[in-house]
Amino acid sequence: MAYGEFPDLDDAIARSTADAWEKVKGRVTPLEWALHAPLIAEINALKKQRDAVILAHNYMTPDIFHGVGDFVGDSLALAKEAARSEARVIVQAGVHFMAETSKILSPDKTVLIPDPLAGCSLAASITGADVRLIKQRYPGLPVVTYVNTTADVKAETDICCTSANAVQVVEWAAREWGVDRVILIPDEYLARNVAAQTDVKIIAWQGRCEVHERFDAADIAEMRQAYPGAEILAHPECPEEVLNAADFAGSTAAMADYVETRRPQQVVLITECSMAANVAGDVEGVEFIGPCNLCPHMKRITLTNIRDCLLNMQFEVTVPEDMAERARQAVQRMVDLPPPPVPARYDLVRARGHSVQVELI
Repeated sequence: MAYGEFPDLDDAIARSTADAWEKVKGRVTPLEWALHAPLIAEINALKKQRDAVILAHNYMTPDIFHGVGDFVGDSLALAKEAARSEARVIVQAGVHFMAETSKILSPDKTVLIPDPLAGCSLAASITGADVRLIKQRYPGLPVVTYVNTTADVKAETDICCTSANAVQVVEWAAREWGVDRVILIPDEYLARNVAAQTDVKIIAWQGRCEVHERFDAADIAEMRQAYPGAEILAHPECPEEVLNAADFAGSTAAMADYVETRRPQQVVLITECSMAANVAGDVEGVEFIGPCNLCPHMKRITLTNIRDCLLNMQFEVTVPEDMAERARQAVQRMVDLPPPPVPARYDLVRARGHSVQVELI
């Protein structure tokens, strides 16, 4: 770090945060960093004192993602890393259902969330009671539940999935149960996009992510016109019209891998805003272009409340053991499946000519 950029910053703090600054300086101003760096140094010291690790989701701001995150990535990958870690304390820099998943997979560890009000519109769209009613309406059909759900919903399901492996999990469930219909909840758009890639009929819930549902095909058309050479990547929680207009669609992990592997000159990530800023810190020579939408729930997590969370050991997340055990079985079934045979992606060629069979509950 060029200390001249931060004349009022303590040298020890400047040195300890130098690597993070190199990754974020294209997205964070020196004035902002002068405020962030002392907090980052304090948090990293507190982690050692508390025997803690921080799980930073892809939608965290760059100061959190690159400054204090010990493990970074999507929600399930973070929970699995937490389970493997020997740390006694887990701080979830993400939303509440992610902290619950971490607790489910790490029942003997203390799981903290910096802001207990950091929720999720998709997770809030369905409850365990809703799932029980769905199972009464469709007896004998397997229930596949997206990991972006609360513990009580996972506890009522047969197997979980991610946006990366949803097609694989749906087809596995159809084979295991010997049926041609599978219940896939709660994201309506993910369900429709899965239905475009399989012959399994999908029964879907009308839940949506408030970040991704705001995108439409007009956003893609505007980007094509303004930046004809840009490659456009979309998340499967977007409407089908968006995915059909994109060049590639996949989970946050798949999008990051796409950019790191292909290194396009210009790229548009149709997802939460911080995703582009964080991937940009790990790649060079790629220009990231909007549009994007902010998640108000993810943005409740800040360096200040992460520091306070560790300092006061506050806002512990717990899951009743009977609920956690049933939810753990659903997650473990998914984890035990072999990885998809090809990199996680949305098969646009097949989807555009495929009959989509979705029944909305």
